[in-house]
Formats: sequence, structure tokens, C-alpha cells
Amino acid sequence: MSSSDGPSTADQRLIDHAARHGLTVTAKQLEVWRRAGLLPGNVSGGGLGRGKGSTSAPRPESFDLVLALARRAGRGKRPTDLALLLFADGHPVPETTVRAAFRAAVDAVSLPGEDDHPDSGGLEDQVDHVAGHLSEAGHAYTLVPARARRIDERIARLMGEPPAELAELDKNADPTPMTPQDALLAAVTVTLGGTMSVQEMGDLLRAMNPGMAVHPFASLVETTHQDVPEAADLVMADDGSLTFLTEGDARDLLRDLAEAAALEYLAAGWRTAQQVREWALAFCDRVEAELDAGEAGEAVTEWLLSRGLPSGLSLLETLRDRRNSPSSTALSTLLLLHQCQKYAELDELVPGCQWEVLQLPGVLPPPVRDLILTTVQPKDQEATR
Repeated sequence: MSSSDGPSTADQRLIDHAARHGLTVTAKQLEVWRRAGLLPGNVSGGGLGRGKGSTSAPRPESFDLVLALARRAGRGKRPTDLALLLFADGHPVPETTVRAAFRAAVDAVSLPGEDDHPDSGGLEDQVDHVAGHLSEAGHAYTLVPARARRIDERIARLMGEPPAELAELDKNADPTPMTPQDALLAAVTVTLGGTMSVQEMGDLLRAMNPGMAVHPFASLVETTHQDVPEAADLVMADDGSLTFLTEGDARDLLRDLAEAAALEYLAAGWRTAQQVREWALAFCDRVEAELDAGEAGEAVTEWLLSRGLPSGLSLLETLRDRRNSPSSTALSTLLLLHQCQKYAELDELVPGCQWEVLQLPGVLPPPVRDLILTTVQPKDQEATR
């Protein structure tokens, strides 16, 4: 702590260390960073004797942290953002601060009206209550972001109707249309309830690719019980929901994960979230380059395949998140790690559940595929690692 006479000797060492690297740090900034949990306190070195006070010294990790904070800090930078950015860069931010920052990212996912809904109401009542508030406020769920929609339209003009062989793979001749309002209701339901039926999943997949006349992957999801009845009985409830998806507020699950996950696991998830964003934006660039050249090459083919698969959902989510704030990356990190947990639980229910499918082109973004196959231990599938 600083005093009226100026910074302590220990703090002066940190200030001088920053100055030697061309950075300006004040005693007041050090105090602010410590109060925010970004910088540990100095270590007492014992008394000087004869009433001369005591000595203290910065912790060894403080020197690098001060440099990182001085470079990252600026007007408008919240302490939680700084904590996440420094953690992502590999700096030794105090663990309690890192976990608090990840929890804060989840806390930021607030739903209007949820706090004034009586606890006695069931999930359906609560969902209707929140959805009503969202509708009144003019909120709408963006099923297909503008960039993806433009690419879809350009490909459709270039390619024409889908081949008959593809149409034969869609067994749903009369799919249920899902509007943006329906999608908003589904998103609220998943947030508050933690699960949804496979039919609703199929509807959502179709709604996120409205330009496609046929949706083989959505059909595959919708007909799970017909296609693989024995496996489906192990993972599906009577209402069509998946039993390995935990019921309850999804945000509580993510907060628990932020508290319990190993720091290196959080770091791996963060790297993957960033890599997914880079992959998605580069993917769009590659497709647009082919379309500009008037040809349907490898990238366009991959786009057509991916848009109907989980990788397409990651693509759309990236394009929806234009700000790409540290908080949104932290939330994506926790969602990715939660996804890994669910794959592990699925493997417990259905051992050896075709892990090789995840390696097929277009199924998952490559960074997500690699994260799953290196953090989940598939039984009897070591060859996939």
C-alpha cells in the first residue's frame, strides 16, 4: 500500500521495473489492481528493528503481472476483462480472480423479468414470462446472420436445386416451421431448463438453414429413435429429450464448471474458442473468394456440408458475436468444456459411440474436434486420439 509519503519501497521497485520497460505505473494503479484481485500483495520481509518499521518485497510473479497490466489496462477495461485477457496470455493471475471472471461472464447472461417471476411457477410458466418480456422489448433471435445469409443466397444462385440423392436422405416430408420468435422461446427454454427434445433440435437446425430445401442432418436428429432404437432407449426420455443433458438452469452448470475446472482445462477451452472464431471467419473468406471467382470449389462444397452439421452452428454463432469481448469468449469457453463433459457422459451410456464420426469433414470445427478427442477418453477408441 502507498502512504502519504509516497509508495512503499516494494511498490517503488514495481514502478521502476515498469519504467525500465517504457511503461508508466503509479502507486495508485497498483492499489487499484490489488483491490481488483489482479495483483497480489507484497510479502512482508520482517522488521527493521528499533521502531524503524518493517520491510516488504513484491512477489516474484508481480513483476511480469505489472508489465502485462500496464500494457493491457486502459479506459473502459473492466477488471474481469483484464483478468481474462492476462490469464489467456499465460500470466499468473490469482486463481480466485480468474474463476470469478469466468463466473461473471455467466452472470452477464440475464433474462428480463426472470427475477420477478414467482418461484411457485413451473418451468413452462417461467419461460412464457421471460419470453413475453423479451417480445415486449423487441428482442428477436437472429437465426442466420447477414453474412451467412448472403453466402447462402449466392451459393443457391450458383448451384441451383439440390441433387435428388440428397433429398432422399431427408425423411421429414412435412417439417415444422420455426420462426425467430419460436427460436427465441427455444433458447429461453434451454437456458432455464437445460434441455430440449430432438424434434425441437431438428426444427432449430432447419430454421438455421432456411434456404436449403432438404436437411439430412436435421432428419437424422429427428429420427434417432427410429434409426438406432437400442441406443436411443439409453439416451432418450419418453418426451424425446436427451437424458444426459442435465435439467435446470444451464447457467448454474456453467458457474459450477467455472469453479471446478482445472485452470489448464479453462486455458485449453479459451484457446479453442479463439481458434473457432478464426476458423469461422477464414472459412467465410474462402467461400466468398470462390464465389467472387464464379466457381464452386472446395470451400463452397465444405460450406454446403457444414451448414447442415454442428460445425455450421459454430459458424453462425461466431457471426452473431460481432463484439468478441473477453466475456463472450469466456462464455464460449465454458460452453465448449460443458460440451466435452456431455460427450464423456454419452460415452458412459453408449460405450464406443462412433467417435470416428467426429473426424469426418464438416461435422465439427477442427479446433472443437481436437479439444473433444484430446480431453474426452473414448473407451476402446484410443486410435482416434
